Amino acid sequence: MKSQPTADVIEQIKDIPIYRQSIADNFFPILEKPAIALDFPNNWMTPRLAAALEAGEAEFVLSTGTHHARMQIIRPPYFLLNSYYQLWSDHPDIRFTWQQQCQRVSLTTVLATEHVARVNVRKYDTHIAGIASSAMRRLDARTSYLNQKLDPALWERADIECMLDDIEAARRSHPHGFYHLDCSSFHLAHFVLKVSEYGLKERFPQPASIVHAYEYTPANVRRFLLENFSCPLVDLFGSTELGYLYYSDRHGRYSPYLDKMRLELVPFATSDSIFSLIVSSVRNPYMPLIRYRSGDCVQTADGSANPAQIFRFCGREKEMLCASHGMVSQADFDDLICAASPTIFVYQLRTVEQSQACLHYTTFHGAPLLPREVADLQARIREATGMDCTISHRAHIAIGKSGKYAWLPRD
Repeated sequence: MKSQPTADVIEQIKDIPIYRQSIADNFFPILEKPAIALDFPNNWMTPRLAAALEAGEAEFVLSTGTHHARMQIIRPPYFLLNSYYQLWSDHPDIRFTWQQQCQRVSLTTVLATEHVARVNVRKYDTHIAGIASSAMRRLDARTSYLNQKLDPALWERADIECMLDDIEAARRSHPHGFYHLDCSSFHLAHFVLKVSEYGLKERFPQPASIVHAYEYTPANVRRFLLENFSCPLVDLFGSTELGYLYYSDRHGRYSPYLDKMRLELVPFATSDSIFSLIVSSVRNPYMPLIRYRSGDCVQTADGSANPAQIFRFCGREKEMLCASHGMVSQADFDDLICAASPTIFVYQLRTVEQSQACLHYTTFHGAPLLPREVADLQARIREATGMDCTISHRAHIAIGKSGKYAWLPRD
């Protein structure tokens, strides 16, 4: 992709203050998150946007802020949901559940549930006291949200039974008992474990299709889900501000969904194999993002900067490990984890100094790794990073305040 926008894109953005100098210079630098926030929303305001906000055709929302400060953006109502629905209805492996009018139940971060409840508070001019009712957790006629706790590892039996009741209601609404499950992969894995722990397997009907999104999915977590579900299981990659950009098939192979978008790749820091994803998108008409650094990193099949060669999304820029042997992405480190043991569930690496680190981990079965597995993993980490790593089993690793896990915490 050319690094500068085409004439038709410039025509669409010419009245937006943040781009005026770039248009005058005929050069668009990479757009960073701090620049988006500077003098917000005045730097984005046009007569068209002001009218859209007045009419309710545009709204202010916050990005999730998983690995960066939460960023305020402007977008049409249900922007991300409509992007999701379009993909669901087009996807060759799961569009049958869209066509069957299946209900969608979403098992993801509590922040997502709270956002839906806040929307309904405004819509129905009411208030929430304690646990939000199922009606307050319904986004639209097709989608409802389940989770009401920050940390899924701390779900109690009553939490699981409440979510199973909502799933059963969605299933019963369909003549064939079909429903579509949307999830964070970590949340669904925790749910499967808790359902088993509390002896509630008979109450958990298999979904007809599953989409996992919202965060990077480690290979062991995806393997665990594939072992527990027989339906198509696909991944979506995107963000609050951009919508969805890629989707996988049920076998994990990715295809682009770049409606009104273009991509370019720039090398991340000193790495020659990890690239930062730079996106130009006019999909959101009220806040088009030109040469926007999404904060995501990718790797290509041939090691080139050709977006057509992207084969995996390897983590966030904020979570790259700078080791003595070079830059290590979350996906690179995950390769080491799953090669050492398929039983490792959640893990976090804490660096002591460039040559030393401590890895905390949980397992799907709750027991620690065998000594030979620990030794194998230590050897793999040392070879790949140059680090001597202490490995420590934990019964519980707390989730972040965003409702997502950070594999490389920055305390």
